[in-house]
Amino acid sequence: MTDQTTSLDELNARSREVFRRVVEGYLESGLPVGSRTLTRTLSEKVSAATIRNVMQDLEHLGLLDSPHISAGRIPTQQGLRMFVDGLLEVGDLDGQDRARIDQTLGSNDDDVGTLLDRVGSALSGVTHGASLVLTPKHEAPIRHVEFVSLAADRALVVLVFADGHVENRVFTPPPGQTPSSMREATNFINAVAEGRTLSELGAAIAREVKARRQEIDALAQELIDSGAALWENKGESTERLIVRGRGNLITDEDEADLDRIRSLFDDLERKRDIANFLELTETGEGVRIFIGSENKLFSLSGSSLVVSPYMNADRKIIGAVGVIGPTRLNYGRIVPIVDYTAQLVGKLISDRG
Repeated sequence: MTDQTTSLDELNARSREVFRRVVEGYLESGLPVGSRTLTRTLSEKVSAATIRNVMQDLEHLGLLDSPHISAGRIPTQQGLRMFVDGLLEVGDLDGQDRARIDQTLGSNDDDVGTLLDRVGSALSGVTHGASLVLTPKHEAPIRHVEFVSLAADRALVVLVFADGHVENRVFTPPPGQTPSSMREATNFINAVAEGRTLSELGAAIAREVKARRQEIDALAQELIDSGAALWENKGESTERLIVRGRGNLITDEDEADLDRIRSLFDDLERKRDIANFLELTETGEGVRIFIGSENKLFSLSGSSLVVSPYMNADRKIIGAVGVIGPTRLNYGRIVPIVDYTAQLVGKLISDRG
């Protein structure tokens, strides 16, 4: 159970209904919902002042926010997550939406690339959002990998496989990457990639990250045992080695160890970033909803992502389809559309053998 679910359980019936009505009103209109609007729709008759008090309580819980002093309320990211997890009512796929998707994907004569282009167009057209289509992973050994920076938040990876297959993929790199770090990633991956599939390459980089982590721990432990240093926030992204009594305790050999630890930390961070480059989608069946900063790819734009993996005939996840839009997406409608499209794509690819 998460804290968000516990918060929902702690709401009384009135608070829960006010919260649900505010979120539903916001998702429908994109505008703050005021207390007077709610007095006309709540199942029990209560005053606007009573509703304002409930909304203030919900705001203190971090579930609602007031964008302007005199305006109504909108849900926070935490509130949207709680609504999606506990109160969202997902309907059946609308017959008209189903027909449009079936019509767009009805032809099975095209190659997989063309089919997936049609998937993207279908999802964009039906949902009026941006579509996301992750193509089936190609499991032949890799001959060469090249990363090219296109902009601060966009990069291209070119994958050349041993069987002659070439793939170009545009992706959002981890924050803070530069053309220079892209070249480093390219050089490192090509040094370990040849003869390995993408899956094997990911495992190899994970081993490299673990080895660097162990080296750092072993060196740091020597300094800590001698009283020269201590860990702060060990294991977290903000971890650092604090050196104490530098003038009295640190010897020339300790200084060399510290320099090596710094170098190892830099190397570890690069390898972590490279591992992030290779992550395409998380495993697990079913539709997943990422709201705002929950999704690293779109955290800065405040967008939501509704995504579902699709599988081959062996029930192995080979790709994913999704819709990107504002956080006030009509989740109840989008979820069944994405789910149906993913199942349909999996079936069409499986039918091709």
